[in-house]
Amino acid sequence: MLEKDTKSLEKTILVGVITQQQNEEKLTEYLDELEFLTHTAGGQVAKRFSQKMERPNPKTFVGTGKMEEIHTYIKEHKISTVIFDDELSPSQQKNISRELDCKVLDRTNLILDIFAQRAETSYARTQVELAQCQYLLPRLSGMWTHLERQKGGIGLRGPGETEIETDRRIVRDRISLLKEKLKVIDKQMAVQRGNRGALVRVALVGYTNVGKSTLMNTISKSEVFVEDKLFATLDTTVRKVVVKNLPFLLTDTVGFIRKLPTQLVESFKSTLDEVREADLLLHVVDISHPDFEEHIASVNQILSEIKSDGKPTLMVFNKIDAYKHLTIDADDLVTEKTKRHYTLNEWKSTWMHNVGEKNAIFISAATKENIEEFRERVYEAVRELHIARFPYNNFLYPDYKDAEE
Repeated sequence: MLEKDTKSLEKTILVGVITQQQNEEKLTEYLDELEFLTHTAGGQVAKRFSQKMERPNPKTFVGTGKMEEIHTYIKEHKISTVIFDDELSPSQQKNISRELDCKVLDRTNLILDIFAQRAETSYARTQVELAQCQYLLPRLSGMWTHLERQKGGIGLRGPGETEIETDRRIVRDRISLLKEKLKVIDKQMAVQRGNRGALVRVALVGYTNVGKSTLMNTISKSEVFVEDKLFATLDTTVRKVVVKNLPFLLTDTVGFIRKLPTQLVESFKSTLDEVREADLLLHVVDISHPDFEEHIASVNQILSEIKSDGKPTLMVFNKIDAYKHLTIDADDLVTEKTKRHYTLNEWKSTWMHNVGEKNAIFISAATKENIEEFRERVYEAVRELHIARFPYNNFLYPDYKDAEE
């Protein structure tokens, strides 16, 4: 069964460059993530290609020799798709497609494709389609390369240009239509958010595939879709949660990722409004991932872009059950201890020092380790916000602990 599934996967290769801004180790991390994205989209990576250069080639991203090497491998192994780790310009995509004579994607295109697969609701599908159209518009000319091979043919040049202009007009009109459709839905969602009353709003944020949906299911006892793939959840889910008789709204949002396409940030701005309007953020982190600190930085950057970086935040370090640290032989004088060798206790002391003991907690949503402590921490934070919002109405909730007892 597994063999059959593997055979049905699309054979792909990955391409990246080592530059002054991106060393070999960093490129390996990005290509690991790109391979996971490819697997999520339904592809199987046959090989990775990389090249060291000052900056990507403006015409073909990589050098001539590397392009020939890639082309030879494609022909010999019947590769159907080549995926580049960075966003290609329209001219690069056109040139590379002509030289390799196969499907050429970049990271942005791949992420958009996954979003298109994962979109369940009409709203999510509209957001994804808008992002795809915005990505497609400047690249339409590359789709008419078959006309260029017939240059000189009577009557081909004019109709070719007309077809491109017609397509551009169709895509522009579609973008306008989708934007108008989103405006209507955005207004409806704004009304829905306004109708939720004065309950404290808590939003789960974090990198993709860190366990936000699993945590949502654990704390709210709901059934949100969970899968070990990137962007398993696209649609925002809001649940009313009660901890010790204190109700609040908990929102599960779309996961973030490094090099998140600008088209997606723009088209998903209403989804991100759930984060903007939240009173408390639960920043979920997969501590078992070797690059989790960079994931934190990526999420913080996006939070800053949507002006949500100053909100009260509880750092939730998830998957402590899966965390494995490197052990160092005391007699090994060659190995220098780095952060990659930290024990879980060392990470705890580090982050509790960085953000404060009240603002960091280490849990496992899957095995429910420390979940009661997590619920207590969330309760305290929500209660604090509730009292600040209703300083004169707290006779309604005199003391939740006493009420619980």
